[in-house]
Amino acid sequence: MISIDNLYKSFGGRVLFDGVSFKINAKERIGLVGRNGHGKSTLFRIIVGEESCDDGAVTMPKSYRIGYVQQHIQFTETTVLAEGMKGLIASEKDHHWKVEKILAGLGFSDGDMVRSPHDFSGGFQVRLNLAKVLVSEPDLLLLDEPTNYLDITSIRWIENFLLSWPHELVLITHDRGFMDKLVTHTVGIHRKKARKIEGNTEKYYDRIAQDEEIYEKTRLNDERREKEIHLFISRFRAKARLANMVQSRVKTLAKMEKKDKLEQAKNLEFSFRYKPFKAKQVSTVEGLSFAWGSHRPLFENMNFSILAGERICVVGKNGKGKTTLLKVLAGSLPSASGQVTYNPQVESGVFEQTNVQSLVDSRTVEEELLYAQPDVDRQKARNICGAMMFEGDNALKKISVLSGGEKSRVMLGKLLVTPVNLLMLDEPTNHLDMDACDALLAAIDNFDGAVIMVTHNEMFLHALADRLIVFDDVGAYMFDGSYQEFLEKGGWGDTPAMTRRQDDSEVDRSPDPPRLTKKELRRLRSEIITEKSKVLKPMEDAIAVAENSIEKNEALLDQLNREMVEASEQGDGARIGPLSQKIRTCQEIIETRFADMEQMDEQRQRLEKKFERRLAGLEA
Repeated sequence: MISIDNLYKSFGGRVLFDGVSFKINAKERIGLVGRNGHGKSTLFRIIVGEESCDDGAVTMPKSYRIGYVQQHIQFTETTVLAEGMKGLIASEKDHHWKVEKILAGLGFSDGDMVRSPHDFSGGFQVRLNLAKVLVSEPDLLLLDEPTNYLDITSIRWIENFLLSWPHELVLITHDRGFMDKLVTHTVGIHRKKARKIEGNTEKYYDRIAQDEEIYEKTRLNDERREKEIHLFISRFRAKARLANMVQSRVKTLAKMEKKDKLEQAKNLEFSFRYKPFKAKQVSTVEGLSFAWGSHRPLFENMNFSILAGERICVVGKNGKGKTTLLKVLAGSLPSASGQVTYNPQVESGVFEQTNVQSLVDSRTVEEELLYAQPDVDRQKARNICGAMMFEGDNALKKISVLSGGEKSRVMLGKLLVTPVNLLMLDEPTNHLDMDACDALLAAIDNFDGAVIMVTHNEMFLHALADRLIVFDDVGAYMFDGSYQEFLEKGGWGDTPAMTRRQDDSEVDRSPDPPRLTKKELRRLRSEIITEKSKVLKPMEDAIAVAENSIEKNEALLDQLNREMVEASEQGDGARIGPLSQKIRTCQEIIETRFADMEQMDEQRQRLEKKFERRLAGLEA
C-alpha cells in the first residue's frame, strides 16, 4: 500500500496541490483524472522521486518496486529483444519468451526482435520502454498516456493485459473508454485537492457534481442564516431582557464556518465553423494507389465516394499507411495512380502532425489564431486559446517555446476558426486531456460537413463512424458499416475473424460451421432473397421515379429552348423573361434529380454487394 499524505506543491506563485491525500491499496487499478496543467504528471514524478513536494509525504513499504515508463530514450543493446530483456528481474533474466510475448502484443513482429532499437520511430521506441517496464512486473505500475503511441490492436492487447495485472496500477489517459474498462477506482485532482471514489470516471464526475451542488446549497443557506442572526443581534442588542439570546447568537456566529463561493469551473465548449455546401457528393476517389519508391503499395486501386455530412474513420495498425492516405486525399502527397476529384464547393480543413511546420515561431498562440482568418477578433481568439488549454498568459507564449504537443493544439485551434465543409483529421485527440476530448467529440458530432478521421480512440469510432477505411496486412479496403458492425464481423481478430479475397469480398477465417442440409440452405437463401427484395425494391422505385422526372423535364427543357429561340428571333421581350425563368427551374430540377439518383444508386449497389456476399457464403 502507498500513502500520499497532505501533499503541497507550487510552481512560482501558482499552487498546484494543497493538501492532496489518498491511498493506493493492494491490487487497485486507479484512473487519475484532472485537466491538463492540474498536476497529474507532476504527482507521478513525486511518487517515483523524480520531483520533490513542498510539503507532505509519500510513504510505501520497503523494497516496493515502482514501474514508470521513461520518455527519455537511451538504448544500450544491439537488438530489440535484448533491450527488452533488460527489464526482466534477476530470477527471470533468461525468460526471453516473456519479453517476446509482450513485444508482439505491442506491435513488434518476429523480424523486429533482431533489429536495432535505433532503427525504429520514436513511437516504437517508447513502446520498447513500455515493454521493459511491463516485463519487470513492478508492485506499482504508473502509466502516463500509454495509448498515445499505440494503434488499436495494441491498445486492445494492453487493455486485456492490464485487466489481469496482479498488482497496483495508476493510469493517466485522455481515452475515457480505455480508462473506464480498466479501473476499479478513480482519483480526481480538482480544485487543488484529490478525491478518490470506487468506480469509473462517470461515477466520479457525477459524485463531484452532486457534492458541489450540496456545497453551494449549504453555502447559500449559511449566508441566509448569517444575515438573519446579524439582523436579530442589531435589532435586540439594546434590550436587556433579550441579552442572553443575543449573546447566544453572537457565539453561534463566531462558530459558523465561512464557506467561500466555488470558482466556476470552465466547461470546454467549441465548434468547427461550417461553410454551406449544397451538393450531395463531396468527393470521388477512383483507382487510388500509393507506394514509397519500389516498396509494396500501402494501398492500391481504392474506389469510393465521400457524401455530404458523412463520417469516414481510417483505422488499422501503425505504419500501414493511414496518415499517408490522408495526405494523398488532402493533396499534400501525389498518388502513384488514380485521382481524387472534389466538388468545386468543397473547402477542406486538414489537421495532421507535420502541419506544425507552417507555424511562425515569432508569433504568439493568440496571434496565430488572429492571422488564421480575417474575421476573427481578439475575444474569439482568446476563447479558442482557452479551449485548446492556453488560458490567460499562456495565450501569449511564442510558438518557438512550445512543445510538439502544444503546437499540435495550436493547429487544431486554427482549424476551429476556419470555415470548412470537409474535415480531415489525423489523430486529433493525442495531445488533449479527457475534457478536451469530450468537447472535440461533441464538436465533430455537431459539424454539418463531412469528416475523414484517422483515430485509434474506440469511443470516437463507436460514436461517429458511418463507414471505415481499414488498413490490414493486405492493404486497405472500405468497410460499409459502423465500427460495431466491423467488430461483430471479425474486427481485429480477437473475435471470430474475417479476411478478404483479392476482389475485397469477405470470407470467414473461423472454424467451419456445421454443414447445413439442402432444405436449410434453400430456406436461408429464400430468406436472404426476400430481405434483399424488401430492402432494395423501395430504392429501385425511387430511382425509377427520379429517372422518370429527369426524362419529363428534359423533354420540357427541349420545348422551352425551342420557344426561347422562336421568341428571340421574333424579338418578343415579354416572352423571353418568363421562358428564361422556366428554363432555369427546369435545369435545377434535372440537376437535383440526377444527384438524388446517383446517391441512391450508389447506396443500392453497396447493399446489393452485401446481399451477394451473404448468398455466396451459403454456396461456399
